[in-house]
Amino acid sequence: MFIGVIGATGTIGSRVVTEALARGHHVRAFTRDPSHVEEERPNITWSTVDVLDPDAIAAVLPGLDVLISAFQPGNAARDLADTIERSIADPSVYATAARSLLKALETHPRTRLIVIGGAGSLEVAPGVVRADSDALLHPTLDQVGLPRAYAAAVRGHREALSVLQTSNRLWTYFSPAESITPGERTARFRVGGDQPVLDADGRSHISAEDAAVALLDESELPRFVQRRFTIGY
Repeated sequence: MFIGVIGATGTIGSRVVTEALARGHHVRAFTRDPSHVEEERPNITWSTVDVLDPDAIAAVLPGLDVLISAFQPGNAARDLADTIERSIADPSVYATAARSLLKALETHPRTRLIVIGGAGSLEVAPGVVRADSDALLHPTLDQVGLPRAYAAAVRGHREALSVLQTSNRLWTYFSPAESITPGERTARFRVGGDQPVLDADGRSHISAEDAAVALLDESELPRFVQRRFTIGY
């Protein structure tokens, strides 16, 4: 397969690239400044694309089977504080990016789109999501070490999901676990839909490496077209 990865130097995006190459796929990796990338692996090319420009995205779609967007308004792997600040300053950017991606797909309707979003829109009870209530959301932000002002970005991710849900394109939305950090690739996790996957202690967590495994599994064998999915241990 030919797989495009937006945000290919980020925490999740970089691991998606590594997982895709390990499985023998060809990768087109997109980052803001590819000139800083030192790359010796085969089957990968690096370039830049503006995720907020539908024409620019459409121009890189030919030949791609799947486009995975790990877009963030910054590079959290290099400067988490900057990414958090940018996300709070303009939480609408996630929905804007979703609209841009969908617009690009109008000329390439057979290309699948997988958007990596947030966990705040998962249902913690039937019809209840953390993003709807500061009382539900703030304790989770405290637990994972994010400022409470980041609630705006959580709601921005939820709005991006709403944008996708109005589209008939081949989209998939991935909500990672509430806690996602670099760790071990185990390939042993559980897959869910609109509710978080909790472990025996009630925690929702996953490694970025296993998130990449789940994203490549979905790329190779689609199960959630026009749907959202999540994972956890």
